[in-house]
Amino acid sequence: MYGNETKTIIRFENVSKFFGDFQVLRNIDFEIRIQERIVVCGPSGSGKSTLIRCINGLENHQHGNLVVDGVTLDGSSQTVNRIRGKIGMVFQGFNLFPHLTVIQNLTLGPMRARKMKAKEALELGMHYLERVHIPEQASKYPRELSGGQQQRVAIARSLCMEPKIMLFDEPTSALDAEMINEVLEVMVELAQSGMTMVCVTHEMGFAREVADRIAFMDAGEIVECSPPNKFFTAPDSERCQQFLDKILHHEDD
Repeated sequence: MYGNETKTIIRFENVSKFFGDFQVLRNIDFEIRIQERIVVCGPSGSGKSTLIRCINGLENHQHGNLVVDGVTLDGSSQTVNRIRGKIGMVFQGFNLFPHLTVIQNLTLGPMRARKMKAKEALELGMHYLERVHIPEQASKYPRELSGGQQQRVAIARSLCMEPKIMLFDEPTSALDAEMINEVLEVMVELAQSGMTMVCVTHEMGFAREVADRIAFMDAGEIVECSPPNKFFTAPDSERCQQFLDKILHHEDD
């Protein structure tokens, strides 16, 4: 969909990030290819969210190089603006405008940032509401929707900007258990469409199904990164094995 699938679209080169004296990312060397689906997992405080927030310039790294779709992020507003149009991001919170209807939330970005005409933006918004299976909610306000529906609106809103890369930061963590699957189903469909995706999640069933590689982080480092079969059956590090034992045992419960 986006060219040669072997081409690198995101590249970390010895990237480090500090919050004051605390080093949250430690010498990250990591490449993501076009159309690749990466799941990032690890214990709380391991640097997962900071890693993906650096990709779209929400956080600036202090050392190393981070290149996104040919743009080297240098902390300037110019480079951030260049890559923001290429990246969609879905957060734990839905971040919808409460005073706007669902379809107004979806058309605002295309009309303002992409200078799209209202009719075209409306058609685009309805297309992506169809894609996340809630076109009938177009005229409702966010408060009238369930948490799962709101998160699907948030996904559709990001897709309306037609990004090359989608980032997900624990997109199901704020949802009740029965709403998690409806959001994951949409994400699975998106992954199958060929979108480049980086997803921070503890949903290991989702990781097994869609990830090309799973990156395990601990203490600001990518400890290992491997395809799901190897990751779940023969992890290289003891830290990763301990994490899997804990999280998979919890899922079994």
